[in-house]
Amino acid sequence: MKTIIFFLEELSAKVMLQGLLPRILPDEVRCHFVVFEGKQDLEKNLAKRLRLWLLPESVFIIMRDQDAGDCQTIKAKLTGICRQAGREEAMVRVACRELESFYLGDLAAVEKGLLRPGLIKMQNNRKYRTPDSLANPAQELSKLTHAQYQKVAGSRAIAPHLNPESNTSHSFRILIAGIRKLVDSPFHQ
Repeated sequence: MKTIIFFLEELSAKVMLQGLLPRILPDEVRCHFVVFEGKQDLEKNLAKRLRLWLLPESVFIIMRDQDAGDCQTIKAKLTGICRQAGREEAMVRVACRELESFYLGDLAAVEKGLLRPGLIKMQNNRKYRTPDSLANPAQELSKLTHAQYQKVAGSRAIAPHLNPESNTSHSFRILIAGIRKLVDSPFHQ
């Protein structure tokens, strides 16, 4: 049985994936989540955790926020850590700018999850058509929901409603495509 191991910078990413993955993964794929205490902790301890992982038929996805950093530099650094740990097949995904871009890319999910009627009609606003370009998606989501959105509770409420097919966040679509690619590919150790 194939297992996808997610190495994540924060708890809200785990909560989001737990709400989303059961709807897109086949039953025979298991998931395991390793949550770090921020991006520095992830970068400091990732190689050790990858090297020590012993569960057979495991594939790895490392996910962190871009924040104010350069996406290419972040991805190259994490890919280098994976290579040094002997896990060059690990997939690295960067949420542009923050995880909340995923939610702003699907305001129907935010509306349903947080019970905020009327948000869906805002999806055609330019900034929500390309939420990855927003400087501070978490702040934007908080403002949009009148401070109702909180990272973990909001992720728990919104994630089950996310639509992978219509989300306007490019980094979300890249994450979903990567997960599907891993699921569909044969396992190589």
